[in-house]
Amino acid sequence: MKLKLNYLTYVPAVALLLATGTVHAQNSVIDQIVKEGNENSQLEKLAHELLDGIGPRLVGTPQMLKANEWALAKYKNWGISARNEKWGEWRGWERGISHIDMVYPRVKSLEATQLAWSPGMGNQTVTAELVILPEVADSVAFKAWLPKVKGKFVMISMAQPTGRPDYNWQEYATKEEFEKMKAARTAQTTAWQQRIKNTGYTAKTLPVALEEAGAAAVIINNWSAGFGVDKIFGANTKKVPTIDIALEDYGLLYRLTESGMKPKISIHTESKELGVVPTYNTIAEVKGSSKANEYVMLSAHFDSWDGGTGATDNGTGTLTMMEAMRILKKVYPKPKRTILVGHWGSEEQGLNGSRAFVEDHPEIVKNLQALFNQDNGTGRVVNLSGQGYAKAGEYLTRWLNAAPSYLRDSVKTSFPGAPGGGGSDFASFVAVGAPGFSLSSLSWSYGNYTWHTNRDTYDKIVFDEVRRNAILTAIMIYMASEDPEHTSTERAPLGNNPRTGQPMKWPEQTKATRRGGLDK
Repeated sequence: MKLKLNYLTYVPAVALLLATGTVHAQNSVIDQIVKEGNENSQLEKLAHELLDGIGPRLVGTPQMLKANEWALAKYKNWGISARNEKWGEWRGWERGISHIDMVYPRVKSLEATQLAWSPGMGNQTVTAELVILPEVADSVAFKAWLPKVKGKFVMISMAQPTGRPDYNWQEYATKEEFEKMKAARTAQTTAWQQRIKNTGYTAKTLPVALEEAGAAAVIINNWSAGFGVDKIFGANTKKVPTIDIALEDYGLLYRLTESGMKPKISIHTESKELGVVPTYNTIAEVKGSSKANEYVMLSAHFDSWDGGTGATDNGTGTLTMMEAMRILKKVYPKPKRTILVGHWGSEEQGLNGSRAFVEDHPEIVKNLQALFNQDNGTGRVVNLSGQGYAKAGEYLTRWLNAAPSYLRDSVKTSFPGAPGGGGSDFASFVAVGAPGFSLSSLSWSYGNYTWHTNRDTYDKIVFDEVRRNAILTAIMIYMASEDPEHTSTERAPLGNNPRTGQPMKWPEQTKATRRGGLDK
């Protein structure tokens, strides 16, 4: 029988067919994204090349530039247009070898790391006694003591009362033992803070005063509240090295010094000052078709601190975005909107690379459909906030629901949420009212064990989790690119801060530091 359709029945039928076709097409691309991500993952290879081969990526170092060039070559090999875009200049510095050994009262090689931008000792090895920052009444008494540091290594950190993290105490100690330890540690910490304050200096200015008085090196311990892990930041000294000695060895030296045994250590550290060097963001692009002047972005900072190799901060974010871009180029080579990825420099010193990009590319920021950033470790994505945008829940939910259940079901959403104020590079975009979002990950002990530490290395990556994140990111980018509607950036009322009770304000744009580290 021949079917007869009048106009009123024909139009909905055609619309249904078109909608069904669109859904089928979307499902096909998503299936291909999942298949490519799971069956042809490049994550392990990329991680090995970047983290083991190039290593840490401190801004201003040759390793950072080498990483920029490596990423450029990778994208070009995948048929993706890429460029290294200069955003500023920084103090050039290169880490050399370090040897720190106890030589008296017995011989022991020590676990220690010179801080970033620390002055080296050239070809010299210095052997000297250790002294502990004294407990003085005031700055006058400290100045009277200060000449005693000449030629000595000065310990300026508190010796921790325990090298066991709190979770270990909670598991094995009695409640009374745990509470007693915490109370004693709090009292000791407060007393040490007062000890530094009484010198008339701060933790930042004290090392400079010590080197001016003739100290041979400044010795610290910046324990990260986990077994065998310290945080490694930058030195404030300009003439002599600042050395972080691991808790176990620092405690040993402290006790020997405190008991009057006058331990001696030998220090040999090398580093090079490289003058002023250019700094870059690596930007890659797949040009859009019908809406080429609108943009969806992948985002992750490329730089790191250099106590470890920056594996989870932010190697895993970098790998996620590179792998997502590779997958998209292969299965979705002609996107509706232009797809960009930003690998930012100097996030660790204040989001400088992404802030510079926002300043330099208003045409992109103005026409941004969405940006997804990942920067808190190796774990699977478990949180997605609307960043204070009133209608973010509508489109983010739509895109998220396109992902397979095993990816989306672990993601807790918060809409409209509150705008991020500066924790990572998405905040550079949120501050100017652009739709930047954070793909926030499960901890995997990130804060204590890998964030800015000497243990942030390849072996801490959980590749199954990162693989999930790359696939999810690719799907979100695909859906954002295909969405017929442009995203709304209407701001929701923020209400009051739950901690302070004060009205919350939208973060203000902060300018990038374009020339950094040169006052050291």
